[in-house]
Amino acid sequence: MTQTIRYQNGFGNHFSTEALPGALPIGRNSPQKVPYGLYAELLTGTAFTAKRHENLRTWFYRIRPSVVHGAFVPLAQGLCESAPLKAPVTPAAQLRWNPLSFPKEAKTFAESLITMAANGDAGMRQGSAVHLYACNRSMDKSYMQNADGDFLIVPQHGRLDIRTECGRMIIEPCEIAVIPRGIKFQVQLLDAEARGYICEIYGQHFVLPYLGPIGSSGLANARDFETPEAWYEEKSGDMQLILKFGGQFFAAPLQHSPLDAVAWHGNYAPYRYDLRRFNTINTVSYDHPDPSIFTVLTSPGEHEGCANVDFVIFPARWMVAEDTFRPPYFHRNIMSEYMGLITGVYDAKPAGGFEPGGGSLHNCMLAHGPEAKAYEDAVKAELKPQYLSQTLAFMFESSYLYRPTRFALEGGLLQSDYASCWKGLTTHFDAKRK
Repeated sequence: MTQTIRYQNGFGNHFSTEALPGALPIGRNSPQKVPYGLYAELLTGTAFTAKRHENLRTWFYRIRPSVVHGAFVPLAQGLCESAPLKAPVTPAAQLRWNPLSFPKEAKTFAESLITMAANGDAGMRQGSAVHLYACNRSMDKSYMQNADGDFLIVPQHGRLDIRTECGRMIIEPCEIAVIPRGIKFQVQLLDAEARGYICEIYGQHFVLPYLGPIGSSGLANARDFETPEAWYEEKSGDMQLILKFGGQFFAAPLQHSPLDAVAWHGNYAPYRYDLRRFNTINTVSYDHPDPSIFTVLTSPGEHEGCANVDFVIFPARWMVAEDTFRPPYFHRNIMSEYMGLITGVYDAKPAGGFEPGGGSLHNCMLAHGPEAKAYEDAVKAELKPQYLSQTLAFMFESSYLYRPTRFALEGGLLQSDYASCWKGLTTHFDAKRK
């Protein structure tokens, strides 16, 4: 079935949507007889006894229940891993990688997943993983379900048509999509090739950060998040369901599409967000606010204010601070930071080496900051209002140490000379000069 892709707005709302009129039962979640001969099925994304405002669940009304599939058998998972990693010793070093090349052989989104780093434990529902994808083939007869965590997908090149049990979402670079744990989906390519980043969170689901003194408006606004309206496909044939479960991959045969939910209602659903709608907060006097002002979404950790993962962006913005070193300053902090670049140039690394599609990792308490040329240019610059227009970088920032995988350290993308970008930083100290 085809239809115009439609969306519902608002982060965390309770939605009701049907692809056929009258498919949603009235007044009963699981009536004795469901309209159109459908099956009622509940998907719960939190503990049953979670606080009412935190409880996540969705009722599906589908052509076949999800139990209709063949037996799962182990599936080769390539370079996609889950925490805890069986990896080499985590280097006490700043790390940076070149972009992942597009495959020469045909690969789907699911087949192309490569893990770069992870922390925590997928089985204990704590921590996260950073994956890359680079694919050139649509998942025409295969579908995926992740039982280990949520996928935050950040495209860097190419558009994706993400088809889910709740409906369809089309995303492009500068947009993101979140697919919650347990939701079945399929990725179709709208361009010849696609590449990007994924943050898989094992811990608590993403929420909007508290705004504190900012007040009621700013950063990512709830109304700008879009959840798809009901859409379904009814088709038969030899198909496959790929399941990520307990850090391993399994596959089960299907004789029908699992995206056959004709209607649904609830608050546990995938969503997309356009990063260009982010309401950037910045200083208009002097100094830098902490980078937390750039937080789009946060996965809360065990202690309030100490995140499992923060998703932070550095978008196009005005720089107007007076008597201030405007690029990111030299710093060390308790959080571990995986950075990626979607488009343009990151203002702390203008000399090259940090390219769109590439990444860097600055783990807990490892010093980092602007390269030598960026520093020298910034201290000499005439401070006028400046608009950074050609840039969109992001950061997966975690309170847990990110451990790189063997591929990340030995797969050919790691830059051996990253630390040389700071070698030109010389002393300017003069005890006789204030």
